[in-house]
Amino acid sequence: MATGVALPIPVPWVRFPAVKIGFISLGCPKNLVDSEVMLGTAEQAGHEITTDADGADVVIVNTCAFIDRAKQESIDTILEMAEKKKATGGRLVVTGCLAERYRANLQQEIPEIDAVLGTGDVPGILAALAPDTATRATTAAPLTFYRRDPAAAGASPSHAPASSSQPTAPVFGVDLPTYLYDADTPRRLATPGHYAYLKIAEGCDYKCAFCVIPKMRGHYRSRAVDSVVEEARRLAARGVKELLLISQDTTFYGIDRGERDALPRLIRALDGVEGIEWVRLLYLYPTTITDATIEAMATSRKTVRYIDLPLQHASDAVLKRMKRPGTRASYERLLARIRAAMPDVTLRTTFIVGFPGETEDDVEALLGFIRTVGFDHVGVFTYSHEEDTSAFALVDDVPAAEKARRQRRVMALQKKIVAARQKSRVGTRTRLLVDGPSAEHDWVFTGRLPGQAPDIDPQVYLTEADPAALAPGQLLDVEIVGAQGYDLVARPIV
Repeated sequence: MATGVALPIPVPWVRFPAVKIGFISLGCPKNLVDSEVMLGTAEQAGHEITTDADGADVVIVNTCAFIDRAKQESIDTILEMAEKKKATGGRLVVTGCLAERYRANLQQEIPEIDAVLGTGDVPGILAALAPDTATRATTAAPLTFYRRDPAAAGASPSHAPASSSQPTAPVFGVDLPTYLYDADTPRRLATPGHYAYLKIAEGCDYKCAFCVIPKMRGHYRSRAVDSVVEEARRLAARGVKELLLISQDTTFYGIDRGERDALPRLIRALDGVEGIEWVRLLYLYPTTITDATIEAMATSRKTVRYIDLPLQHASDAVLKRMKRPGTRASYERLLARIRAAMPDVTLRTTFIVGFPGETEDDVEALLGFIRTVGFDHVGVFTYSHEEDTSAFALVDDVPAAEKARRQRRVMALQKKIVAARQKSRVGTRTRLLVDGPSAEHDWVFTGRLPGQAPDIDPQVYLTEADPAALAPGQLLDVEIVGAQGYDLVARPIV
């Protein structure tokens, strides 16, 4: 991990002795930013960060709870760390979405957990590190809950903020987090030093039938443009070359603040941040990506032509049951407008198969949509039947084996589309951002094109390149000389 810059903010818990902290961050980049904030806060307070969980005084597991697989991974990791705690005598802190969603259950079922912090409790990480058991019991578990306005929630006065200093148990879906970090919040980057995620907003106001995130993350709340730009400047001063803007719906940015065209304004402002080479927008939304945003991306000097637009399905009947906006026809019109404005755009999307009531005809509609559009990158999830969602009232009538079969069908089609597209790129020239040595091959460096995001998209292997002349974050002009499945091979142009 790269060491963060200590920023001058008040630290009320520095009286606690310093401890060694081991940190495990699971889930999405939005969760990773929360992890970086907790690490930065702890480090600024004098605590030491270690990569050795066995040698840590405190192990923190920042969890995900989006779908069954993510929940299982989180639980397995907590149990593994609980066993280490028995052997080493250290403490265990559980944070993040699983903690927000199943706080009471975790404390009851896994007594080895010393403190549980939900998604709104990020500032309480220092209290959770306190060595005094009594202090942890009264302040760090469960710490403070940030409650929404009862009038806005349509709730009774009993949901108003508690006057007692003692914490109260949350009412899931009513007591919602409101925490939002800003440019002055310390962060210790957990990404390679040349790129960083920048969370421009938190929470979500949509009511998609399959999704529990609004109840785990709270209402949508945007940061001010000035705050985002200031953080971008500070990240650039630390050597960051690529910014990845993230939120639950990045194109909703500023709407909650009543700001018209806030995202286009932010895109233009980031063009002026010295040191930043690429700006990448992740998690866009089909009904909030406006013509003004498309134009700002098309004319930006630094924003890459990369559209990450999770559409979830293309059958109108399934989209309606999912409570998703739009139709296949409206999606095709939107994508056509994007391509008209940015002919070199890269399109990424994700789909869910196996949603309740999905038929073979619905799957065929999805496959037809993929053939028509020709996405560059596609991810496919099998539907996870989650409590606390409106879809949970539906019958989960597509068997698990059939969900997996449909997932394979979609990915098989996408593999053919990608193979043809990668082959057509051989002989073309483009820009590449060097990521560093390959994890699979000695003496081989990897990088990414403007149309490739870290971790989720394929990568490019460099050939005919001197490793001694390469460094992470370096931008090169390259020629594509080969394709290997989803990945490409390129040589630097001298």
